[in-house]
Amino acid sequence: MTMQTLSKVSHHDMANAVRFLAVDAVQKANSGHPGMPMGMADVATVLFSRFLRFDVTNPRWPDRDRFILSAGHGSALLYGLAYLAGYPDMDIDQVRNFRQFGSRTAGHPEYGQTLAAEMTTGPLGQGLATAVGFALAEKMLASRHGDAIVNHHTYVISGDGCLMEGVSQEAISLAGHLKLNKLILLWDDNHICIDGDTAKATSDDNIKRFEASQWATLRVDGHDAEAIAAAITTAHGSDKPTLIACRTVIGYGAPTLAGTEKTHGSPLGDKEIAGARAALGWNHAPFEVPEPVLAAWRAASRRGAAERESWQQRLLDLPETRRNEFLRTNAGELPGGLAATLNAFKRELSTQRPKVATRKASEMALEVLVPAVPEMVGGSADLTGSNLTLVKNMPIVTPTDPSGRYIHYGVREHGMAAAMNGLALHGGFIPYGGTFLVFADYCRPAIRLSAMMHQRVIYVMTHDSIGLGEDGPTHQPVEHLASLRAMPNVLVFRPCDPVETAECWALALSNQTRPSVLSLSRQNLPTVRTDHTDENLSARGAYILCEAEGGPRRVTILATGSEVEIALKAREMLTTRGVPAAVVSMPSWELFDEQTAEYRAQVLGLGHKGVIRVAVEALGTFGWERYVGLHGAVIGMRGFGASAPAAKLYEHFGITAEAVVTAVEARL
Repeated sequence: MTMQTLSKVSHHDMANAVRFLAVDAVQKANSGHPGMPMGMADVATVLFSRFLRFDVTNPRWPDRDRFILSAGHGSALLYGLAYLAGYPDMDIDQVRNFRQFGSRTAGHPEYGQTLAAEMTTGPLGQGLATAVGFALAEKMLASRHGDAIVNHHTYVISGDGCLMEGVSQEAISLAGHLKLNKLILLWDDNHICIDGDTAKATSDDNIKRFEASQWATLRVDGHDAEAIAAAITTAHGSDKPTLIACRTVIGYGAPTLAGTEKTHGSPLGDKEIAGARAALGWNHAPFEVPEPVLAAWRAASRRGAAERESWQQRLLDLPETRRNEFLRTNAGELPGGLAATLNAFKRELSTQRPKVATRKASEMALEVLVPAVPEMVGGSADLTGSNLTLVKNMPIVTPTDPSGRYIHYGVREHGMAAAMNGLALHGGFIPYGGTFLVFADYCRPAIRLSAMMHQRVIYVMTHDSIGLGEDGPTHQPVEHLASLRAMPNVLVFRPCDPVETAECWALALSNQTRPSVLSLSRQNLPTVRTDHTDENLSARGAYILCEAEGGPRRVTILATGSEVEIALKAREMLTTRGVPAAVVSMPSWELFDEQTAEYRAQVLGLGHKGVIRVAVEALGTFGWERYVGLHGAVIGMRGFGASAPAAKLYEHFGITAEAVVTAVEARL
């Protein structure tokens, strides 16, 4: 096909190919959302055919532009674009099998299922908020490696729903503050939500809202290709992130349903689709794209190959040390020698035996880790002095200097967690961020996506029980750890002392495909691991800290975090009464559950006839039944806490060594 022939293919035809692939996919599946793809096909066509830098022959090229479909319900738009552009994992059969089991074309884009999906989207607002992390990663990496190696944009398509979600305000405020000028948001401004006209639910002036958050703003007709292109070009020259409000018609082209909520989440039906085909001049069978149109799309997507090859040469021209460091961090590989560094640190802790809160122990571990792992980037949701997440020689990331390694996220837990997902997904960084454990609820949607996307994001959650004391029940977590433990693919760590804390940090860093939650105490705890081991005992999830003495084991006391100290005291009391008891420290349920049946039985004492198992944790008791059995006991919280000094609260709620002993004696 000649270039002259290609030039005769209109934008209208290229956009209609996107539009009707989505319509046909939804109709065949009898499920999905055709309205948004129909309305945003013009915007997406301009973006992908004229601006987006990508190379389908190397889809994960590090300096590609990122495209985030925050309005993930419109996934058929993304799959149609991926097929037309020629992504190797997206053929027409995948589009035909939209929303079917085993296909790559899930109901909402899923990271890892298709190369075109930079992240999993669907929960509204999460894509936009995560895109802030992508754009921040680009700016920070460019300051480290130079714009010859890192110089790309992050584009987002979002709808009205994304902007209604509260996380969107946290995200746009942070992006505006940090002057993330390579972040461009294409807002599908169609005035329609599931319930009908958005005027039923909101009167916001989003242009003024974004301008107040230090964004540049533009308005365009979302069906005028040249206006869209001009707006994107203008955005490229801005020193601020840019909102482009694209006024569109949802279900564009549908003869009776366009502009209504009826096109949002249901197939159009054969009659309406036939009418749309006639109205838009698309006289082709379902899933049929004329060869000239497909060729025009494939030619447009080849734009990125030359840019990628040029970038590859620039990377090769770097000094070997710099090139290898870029490639190492982009691949997520930890630096050599880290295990030996941490082992030496563990030995020092076992010798010095500090009595500190595990949040302080975490800070001590970070003092060792941050210099050794330059890609670690920390932050806190305005709780730096409480979370102890900032260590020396860790410069702050500012709007004018992104070369730092610590981010002040402000009181934006939801936005912080989403941005950390973006930092991790982008590549080049290992993000960690702090808040109180009770505020894990504000982070939960992003934590869940971390787990679904298999991302190494580290959540530092301090003040992890009633042990925080006087701040009272609003700040004392009870149910939180159980709910985090219930979430698939999340590693939850609750270390008992500085040695375990260091081990848990090592595990969080080494697990590339799982997010981690570090649950850390406010109150001081003794070092109980006083005999150094080269082995990371916490990697087993649970281990025998002190075996029974004076005869065969009759009791196994299971504990985590601050309650290991209580368990050890209870063991002493039982031993003096002639009851041999072992203490098991259990920093990670998830890792323990992955051990062999033989190892689990050994730790729990199942080989000892009639052994009594008691668990103690100053949190909700839910879930411990699987470890203590039907005849065991769980010492923990049965309701919310109270405002008082920590020692008084432990006594009042019966989370004591005496309570453990009483529970054991009642079962002997």
